[in-house]
Amino acid sequence: MEFYRNLEDNLFELHRKLKNKIYQHGSYKDFYVNDPKRRHIHKASISDRIVHHLLYKYLYNIFDKTFIYDSYSCRLEKGTHKAVLRLAKFTRKVSKNYSGQCWALKCDIKKFFASVDHKILKNLIGRKVKDKNILWLVGEVIDSFQLGVEPLKGIPLGNLTSQIFANIYLNELDKFAKHKLNIRYYIRYADDFVIISESKKVLQALEKPVSNFLFRSLNLKLHPKKIIFRKLSWGIDFLGYIVLSNYILVRTKTKRRIFTRIGIKIIERKKGIISNYFLEQTVQSYLGILKHSNGYTISQRLKNEIWFSG
Repeated sequence: MEFYRNLEDNLFELHRKLKNKIYQHGSYKDFYVNDPKRRHIHKASISDRIVHHLLYKYLYNIFDKTFIYDSYSCRLEKGTHKAVLRLAKFTRKVSKNYSGQCWALKCDIKKFFASVDHKILKNLIGRKVKDKNILWLVGEVIDSFQLGVEPLKGIPLGNLTSQIFANIYLNELDKFAKHKLNIRYYIRYADDFVIISESKKVLQALEKPVSNFLFRSLNLKLHPKKIIFRKLSWGIDFLGYIVLSNYILVRTKTKRRIFTRIGIKIIERKKGIISNYFLEQTVQSYLGILKHSNGYTISQRLKNEIWFSG
């Protein structure tokens, strides 16, 4: 009962601060996760996360309808699997059912989350949001974080609001690609994007205008080591899958990581650290990843690992 009274008191206090515009975002706790690459996560307090959740819902309802169809990160009824299936569909169309040439230009934005310019982001939000109270709160959340020595730069991995902020920010790139450069076969997931064409020369010609737009309009840069041209017959590596003619395969690193993690969970189950139910849920989540690819053999191997582990 005491817990619920404290919770209620804290909510009323948060409401009072928001209503009187004296709310100030607190500090972050930071830690690292390997997912699979090492990521620096910043976690806000519970009361701040409540604010993030409410602000996220408000902004999502306004902005999601303005996003292009082929933006797949952190959106309802989108996600990695649909992005990969869409890529496979594009390759089939461009290659004329795999009878012709098909190339992909795959790019990654260098240190995107650490590079988001607060002023640009707030201006983009201000184009659609006219409520001064909301804009004040948006400013409090955005300016609560900066990474490194550059002032007013960066949004944290860990904030729910960072998901919608990223899509609002990179929607400018999406619109430039689709409406200015007239790129038909373009897909973006977070700060990764891929463009499909039957001509490598066409893709090579797009690299400079995209790079210039990112720098001049969004103060961002393409990662120079992650500008990759791939022929469909070689396989297009995107979001943990390899797209080939008539096939979608799970990336080798992803398969290795799945079996490593399952091996750890089997040991934890034998030691009584986790239950059979938890192990089964973990296996089902990985089978869900595999079902979106031509992964029957690896799915059976995964099931056998569990079966023979007892």
